[in-house]
Amino acid sequence: MTEPEGVAAEELAQDSAPAAPQAAPQGDAPEQADGPEPAPEPEPAPLLELRDGLPDIVVSRDQLAEVAAAIGAGTGPVAIDAERASGYRYSARAYLIQLRREGAGTALVDPIAFDDLEPLVRALDGTEWILHAASQDLPCLNELGLRPSALFDTELAGRLLGYPRVGLATLVEEILGRRLRKEHSAVDWSTRPLPRPWLEYAALDVEPLVELREALHEQLVAAGKWEWARQEFAHLIDMGPAEPRPEPWRRTSGLHRVRGRRALAAVRALWLARDEIAAQRDVTPGRIIPDSAIVEAATALPRDRSTLLGMRGFHGRGAQRYVGIWVDALRSARELADSELPQAAARYDGPPPPRAWMERDPVAAARLAQSRAALQQLAQELTVPVENLVTPDYVRRVLWQPPGADPEAVAQALRELGARPWQVELTAEILATAINEHPEGVDGAEVSTADEDG
Repeated sequence: MTEPEGVAAEELAQDSAPAAPQAAPQGDAPEQADGPEPAPEPEPAPLLELRDGLPDIVVSRDQLAEVAAAIGAGTGPVAIDAERASGYRYSARAYLIQLRREGAGTALVDPIAFDDLEPLVRALDGTEWILHAASQDLPCLNELGLRPSALFDTELAGRLLGYPRVGLATLVEEILGRRLRKEHSAVDWSTRPLPRPWLEYAALDVEPLVELREALHEQLVAAGKWEWARQEFAHLIDMGPAEPRPEPWRRTSGLHRVRGRRALAAVRALWLARDEIAAQRDVTPGRIIPDSAIVEAATALPRDRSTLLGMRGFHGRGAQRYVGIWVDALRSARELADSELPQAAARYDGPPPPRAWMERDPVAAARLAQSRAALQQLAQELTVPVENLVTPDYVRRVLWQPPGADPEAVAQALRELGARPWQVELTAEILATAINEHPEGVDGAEVSTADEDG
């Protein structure tokens, strides 16, 4: 939540607000033009309620054993969700796990209370999981030893079906006709004890998932897209943990305003110092000092504490408490030899950003433009987002350094990059056509490793 800017901002808003209309003079009321009555506002969908009431949160081994036994005796897929403390904690661990299965009801498990969740791991073995936006929750569940044998992702299903908005609340309202409360979506789930309203909100997130899964499955089958979804769900299960970025400090917001390798070294030094503190304290880095403070300090390179603390963004407790660390980081950046300074642009193992293609390789740029247009048209015909039709990075890699003009060579290249069979079948011919029509550089284009976007 953003803090208010203060009285001045409020007064400014009042000054700039339009004046209230003057009262009409007394007397005969003016005649109103005839016209159709405005359509009444539609009644809001009824709120989703817990069918079985709110269960006790599971914090003991006996409770965990009971829940695991109930889930193991249940039928059908298991709806699962996890709550993290994004924006509050450094780690991405799960601070609450919600589960629901027919015949077992809903369970709320506090993973912080346990060294392991082995009874739950055994109970879930061989079951299909239903998650919404599975790629967000699977990493923290995997950390706890929880890995699905089969998966249904309601968000991804919605994307493949062409729903313009695929948030859980939107899909539940549009498909099931119920409204979800979302007022606690950004709270600090590491709080203990967890307030009852938060737990009710968390339990409601798994309440509709089984019913939503059945409805989406029927739609996928009717649209001829079930096999696409099945392959996508299997791919989510097979995906390993994301590779760490080689230079994560380059993700600093506002880095594009930093000029010069020395200033970039200062950003790196401050970012790494902040990251170490954040990891030790288990707080999100931005709560110590914001990215904007790092960028400003790196640009100005102040040499003493008082100057640094006088800069924008260095007024909070984190700035003052660790001011010695920030000053030392800036000094280390100033004293680096030129050979130790970071490069102006990040190194990247793929093609350059698309905006640079026309200058570096106009023929490749023509291939990309033709393919993009054809893929966009196909995505519209299939009512699938183009980024789900085929990963944009795969397209750029194939078109920047084509494996050949034969469709099978293109198909093989897509498969090696990670494209699923249904994606290859729909898109390989489009890319091969673009390569055939713009063949210069095939089997010999040099791939630049400079990523100008950082």
